[in-house]
Amino acid sequence: MLNSRNFPLVFLIFFGGLFLSGCMNKQSPAEEMFNKLEEVVQIEKTFEAQQTPLIELEKKEKEIYQSIIELNMQEYDEVVRLADEAITITEKRKEHINKERESMNESKAAFETIPDIVDEIDEVELKEKATNLYNLMQDRYKIHEELYNAYSDGLENDIQLYNLFKDKELELDQLGEQINKVNAAYEKVIDLNNKFNEVTEEYNQKKLEFYEAAGIEINNKE
Repeated sequence: MLNSRNFPLVFLIFFGGLFLSGCMNKQSPAEEMFNKLEEVVQIEKTFEAQQTPLIELEKKEKEIYQSIIELNMQEYDEVVRLADEAITITEKRKEHINKERESMNESKAAFETIPDIVDEIDEVELKEKATNLYNLMQDRYKIHEELYNAYSDGLENDIQLYNLFKDKELELDQLGEQINKVNAAYEKVIDLNNKFNEVTEEYNQKKLEFYEAAGIEINNKE
């Protein structure tokens, strides 16, 4: 009997939106950096919005997969119907992950102006904190790109798997091999997702430390 494939329900940690307390006249470099960092938070709202529908689609597809492996080839028409439904869901997942990537690319483009602001900071310690923030975010973008590629590989392997289910001549060895490919792809996704969350959490903490060091009074956005 074939084991059920592993399947990730990917939960990502997001930025917390903040706003600057009080009034400002001419902005300091630190205040300019604050505005840019919080602009990035708003850009990534599209990224955040993809998570709930992705999780729901993953749950639904997992249920379909379980139904398929409980059937046999004497119920071929039902297997084909379910496999086609699963492929449709996979394509919807692809749409959401692409929107997520577009949001991250937009975020990255906005973040590229940060070095110019950092150059204007005179205080050595504050400049160092700002530089560390920039480097952390670059690591985050890199990990997300790897996560996107791994998830995309998983989606392609999913589609191949469901097409195999529709093959009347399918052999168990062939099916098992494809399930192993799917599992391997999503094991990588889970690993990268954990790394992404760790870097995001560290970034969020270091950002608050930068604001505190810069004397910027902030409030949480509701």
